[in-house]
Amino acid sequence: MTPQQPREVFENLVRSGQEMAKVFFEQLGRIPQGTDQAAVQHPLAGLASPALSVDAQHLAQLQREHLEQHARLWSTMAASSVEAGERAQVAKASPGDRRFSAPEWSTSPFYDYIRQAYLINAHYLMAVADLVPVSDKHARQRLKFMTRQYIDALSPANFAATNPEFVQRALDTKGESITAGLMNLIADVERGRISMTDESAFEVGRNLATTQGSVVYQNELIQLIQYAPLTDKVAEVPLLIVPPCINKYYILDLQPENSFVRYAVEQGFTVFLVSWRNPKAEQSALGWDDYLDQGVLKALDVVREITKVAKPNILGFCVGGTLVGSALAVARARGEDPVGCVTFLTTMLDFADTGDIACYVDEASVSARETTIGKGGLITGQEFTNIFSSLRPNDLVWNYVVDNYLRGNKPPAFDLLFWNADSTNLPGPFASWYLRNMYLENSLRVPGKLTMLGQPVDLGKIDCPAYFYASREDHIVPWKTSYLGVRLLGSKDATFVLGASGHIAGVINPAAKKKRHYWTGDVAATAEQWHHNTTEVPGSWWPHWSAWLVQRSGEQVPARERLGNRRYRQIEAAPGSYVREPA
Repeated sequence: MTPQQPREVFENLVRSGQEMAKVFFEQLGRIPQGTDQAAVQHPLAGLASPALSVDAQHLAQLQREHLEQHARLWSTMAASSVEAGERAQVAKASPGDRRFSAPEWSTSPFYDYIRQAYLINAHYLMAVADLVPVSDKHARQRLKFMTRQYIDALSPANFAATNPEFVQRALDTKGESITAGLMNLIADVERGRISMTDESAFEVGRNLATTQGSVVYQNELIQLIQYAPLTDKVAEVPLLIVPPCINKYYILDLQPENSFVRYAVEQGFTVFLVSWRNPKAEQSALGWDDYLDQGVLKALDVVREITKVAKPNILGFCVGGTLVGSALAVARARGEDPVGCVTFLTTMLDFADTGDIACYVDEASVSARETTIGKGGLITGQEFTNIFSSLRPNDLVWNYVVDNYLRGNKPPAFDLLFWNADSTNLPGPFASWYLRNMYLENSLRVPGKLTMLGQPVDLGKIDCPAYFYASREDHIVPWKTSYLGVRLLGSKDATFVLGASGHIAGVINPAAKKKRHYWTGDVAATAEQWHHNTTEVPGSWWPHWSAWLVQRSGEQVPARERLGNRRYRQIEAAPGSYVREPA
């Protein structure tokens, strides 16, 4: 290679890069020039919003900055030496973005160029989406969400032709990785979803959901599990756990070392847990009131009768917490004092800001649900999985596309991801009512606006001690939205704790591992004021919650030797049969 050849290589690269950028712009929506206004049609406008207009002056400045970035990139790439590899980093991935962490993305001039050109264009498109003058908050959120989806899908890391790891892996394995990737793809097509973990490594009841106990009650909707004590003495007041009905309960009872249920039992609590049925056609007409009556309120009645404790403690997780709040409000409207204290884990009671999930909920979509399945039918578990995965596509979609199909790897065994793939259905009437009254109209926060089981409900009537936990990086229940629930209750003894990580990993943070951290502080008028005066504590939030609950669980008494009682006899061993039902 002569001294002139490297420069020629880069000049060719610049020319091909200019053409690539042009195509990229045409695909993602070119912005036409204009004197006063420039019309912008978003590439996904059919899903997001109608044609919108952008101020030409701002747009022109944005275009100039974008082209200047490209010019800097092309110039530095063309002037750099191949051997020295002295290429400027005009664009860098955001912290935590692992798509371009492999060294080939930086050591190869060609792939380095592709990477940086993509990042420049991605930043530009998000800036354009942010510039569009949409007055409606929901429409703006959807526009930006759809833009991110499109940008993430077009990452060069997702395609064999533009991913250097695919090429290097194929060379290293003499093509075997390509064969393995195709076999993985075929298997996933047959399965109907992307594999995230080695599903053969786990089985519910064998190495997941193994905390000992028995089903002591069941009806069409739930099985109620009572867990066997692990201490000689227990707190007098039992604890009822209500997990989300959108997922299977064993996220709270994975393996012994990361089981929240087992931890609670080890702390000396008598634990009961609702295992929701995976609805089939026979349950497709069940609605919100059924989940309150046959679910939460019936479970509380059974716990009272078995333990002879008039006011058990209760814990709700995610939508399980919304059901708990609703059930307690119904009981208070009836003049009852149902529980000693309540714990809400990553729960929304006020749905003012639901994050990117709101992009899937509008009047048209909810009306369509009500028309098609509002009186009977099912929303499949796979549909929920797809929605939740789209909220973090690089982590929950494209990461597995690249690893499974381009690299040809088999996903490793991971209990949490096994649970994530073990989806459940929801009855159409329940889902439609929930979407309209909670997500769309945010009615639960308004005293008396909603009637449940014939009672106008008011969360302000719930005045028992309350513990709220939220996760800082939660993409399903934003923590500041969870905080709003604290102000809706009538409790004068409220605690709010913020943990690190996300919706699941933040909750399932075993105390023994001493990972992450959490924040505590006195309840304030707003989430921002609360956070300003918090104390950071290393480790899991579990011991903090346990200490809080102990103080509200009565005296220590001998552990109950028998599960259930004469009326509510042991039906089958935990984890029961409902949790094993496939979607």
